[in-house]
Amino acid sequence: MRAVVVGASSGLGRCIATHLGQQGASVALLARRKDRLDEAAAEAGTGAVAIACDVTDEASCRPAIAEAAGTLGGIDALVYATGVGSLQRIVDIDADAWRWAFETNVIGASLITAAAIPHLEASSGVAAYLSSVQSSMTPPWPGMGTYSVSKAALDKLVEAWRAEHPKVGFTRVVVGECAGGEGDAQSGFATEWDGDLASEVMPQWIARNYMTGLLMEVDELLRVMDNVLALGATASIPSVTIMPRHQT
Repeated sequence: MRAVVVGASSGLGRCIATHLGQQGASVALLARRKDRLDEAAAEAGTGAVAIACDVTDEASCRPAIAEAAGTLGGIDALVYATGVGSLQRIVDIDADAWRWAFETNVIGASLITAAAIPHLEASSGVAAYLSSVQSSMTPPWPGMGTYSVSKAALDKLVEAWRAEHPKVGFTRVVVGECAGGEGDAQSGFATEWDGDLASEVMPQWIARNYMTGLLMEVDELLRVMDNVLALGATASIPSVTIMPRHQT
């Protein structure tokens, strides 16, 4: 398998990329932070290459995908694992915060896909996009407006690409609370959140059963990704959801 993983410098994207490389796939790891990408590529193995790419910069996307396809000899699988969101009351969200979320979670996903689509069609490949339970399975979480709304838009974007490019298997991967990996494989999603606001809204999330405190191991997600990416040209999984199992 020749796979491109976007958002591979940390969090679930890094976990997926290193797992694929260790399983024998040839992997191109894309993200902004080249130093972290180099470390992740070394962890993924000899068939991995690190390529700097800023998905919010249109001029960065096509050259990065072209380099990935040239190095790998084509693309069989694309994984878009990038995701950002501010923690703010919706009344306080300014235009810059909205642009940041949509440029990263939605527009960047489409720019990367547009660059990769000729290679994916040539291989009858698969494109998978990490989504969230916030986009479709719960009401919007207080304080998470940019993330919830932009991930909902990503879900519809995946459907739009599927409608126009049926030769490629497009999959929305809805992920619940996941432990992630260790070190740089841990998510930095909440690093810059306002602590006071977090302490206010998190009890609301728990009270509404949006957040249970249960975490699934990242290996469970990796098993699902293996199945999604391994499908051949005659089958696809439009959407799959993976969540922690509730213990009673």
